[in-house]
Amino acid sequence: MMLNGCDIIMEVLIEQGVDTIFGYPGGTVLDIYDALYRYQDKIKHVLTAHEQGAAHAADGYSRASGKVGVCLATSGPGAANLITGLATAKADSIPMVAITGNVATSMIGTDAFQEVDTIGLSIPVAKHSFQVKSIKDLAPTLREAFRFAKSGRPGPVLVDVPKNIQLSSAEFSPMPAVEKTPDAEPDKALLDKAVELINESKRPLLFCGGGIINANCWDLITPLAEKADAYASFSMMGLTTMDGTNERYLGMNGMHGRLASTKAFTEADLIIAAGVRFTDRATGNKDKFAPKAKIIHIDVDIAEHDKNIVADITVAGSLETALGYILENIEQKNNPEWHEIMKLFKQQEEDAKIPHDCLMPWDVINAVQAKAPADANIATDVGQHQMWVAQHYTFTKPRTHLTSGGLGTMGYGMGAAIGAAMATGKRSVLFTGDGSFGMNLNELATAVTQKLPLTIVILNNSRLGMIRQWQSLFFGERFMATVPDRKTDFVKLAEAFGAVGYRAETLEEVNAALDKAFSIDTPCIVECIVPSDENVLPMVPPNGTIDNVILK
Repeated sequence: MMLNGCDIIMEVLIEQGVDTIFGYPGGTVLDIYDALYRYQDKIKHVLTAHEQGAAHAADGYSRASGKVGVCLATSGPGAANLITGLATAKADSIPMVAITGNVATSMIGTDAFQEVDTIGLSIPVAKHSFQVKSIKDLAPTLREAFRFAKSGRPGPVLVDVPKNIQLSSAEFSPMPAVEKTPDAEPDKALLDKAVELINESKRPLLFCGGGIINANCWDLITPLAEKADAYASFSMMGLTTMDGTNERYLGMNGMHGRLASTKAFTEADLIIAAGVRFTDRATGNKDKFAPKAKIIHIDVDIAEHDKNIVADITVAGSLETALGYILENIEQKNNPEWHEIMKLFKQQEEDAKIPHDCLMPWDVINAVQAKAPADANIATDVGQHQMWVAQHYTFTKPRTHLTSGGLGTMGYGMGAAIGAAMATGKRSVLFTGDGSFGMNLNELATAVTQKLPLTIVILNNSRLGMIRQWQSLFFGERFMATVPDRKTDFVKLAEAFGAVGYRAETLEEVNAALDKAFSIDTPCIVECIVPSDENVLPMVPPNGTIDNVILK
């Protein structure tokens, strides 16, 4: 059948299983929006307050559902506003497709109204960028974008569609949804060597990252830990790969990791790292990382092998196949010495807790945990509150933790929480700080319009807390630009947006506010007043080791 470019876009989205897109209209996408009007019974469009919010919403939609998230923006400022969202998704390997309009091909490069070099801007922050220059290429390019986004190491893909391509016509033939390109088969000889190392080890440690979530093989982690008689440590992106109530679960490691989790690397004789990048925040001083351990690194992206940490065995390809093979072929282990060491580390972690007599951030986090459904989407912004959630929230279900790990994007959380709620139909909880929330609080309008069950918990310390913490610890308390001195009344702000707002200064008030917030299926802000100068501890200084850990 003969269709114009805008209808081809709609048809391809439908065949790829897309039912929701996030966007904001503008001049070069008006024809696409006209097509959305005709297809609104098949594709729901969510109007965000800003294109950055649309990108983060598509990202959150993808993380919570495992599907490819989609966002749409106009040319020029619209496309430019997507860049932070694309970079966030790329850093965390999140599959997305961003569609942008552009001026007609004959006008590209003329500095036409609302024209920027969209491809030039997006190439560094996207997995791939396409610009469609022929109507015959539109459908194949869109399909390839979805394949690219979800194959190998997932990531965001941008498709730029000039206006004349949108209005041109071509023959269109429906096709099935594209499948991801199968991951490479791991080298069996290398896997056999990995099995041998695990069988020889007495103190094995699993190090699990977000790649396990992307590969949908989290169900292999607990059986592997049990059979190898290992403990499990996690990057921030990998926190939901194991039920946090499991005794083998140590929590996040690294700069702001839990004490036992980080100390485990000092005594482990084998690290089985799967779907992780060995980032600087996880490793600290790379020359002194895991000094007693041999390392097995399994990752779909061969570019990550030996990039940050040189491993004894590197296995490229399918995580599911590799972990499944290892699980099937290792011996059932019993490592009693390892249990004694970890029992000591866990006790040291308990002993390091500081008594307090006022409302602390982790009190609020624990109160939310006690009341929120186990499958609630837990989103965070970036800063101290993000680290406290990673340290104290006990996740029990995969794909329930949404946070900007690699890029550390303040303002990420509102869009992500919205996208997750749209994807799952379940409640979202956003933990944010007064600084991060100020970045994209305009998306509260989107949540209200969509009538989403979204609870926004603001840990308000009236500071840009993480920056102030670094100024306190490493800059001689020379505080600059970390006391915003804002007079924002978040309760009134919530009401102005059409939401509900509560303020709490005690744990009793927090619990009462949360009871009300979780009893309604519309957006609600719960502002919690916490101490201004509380630090996230423990903390391993930059390029430090556990020997330099700051505990108080």
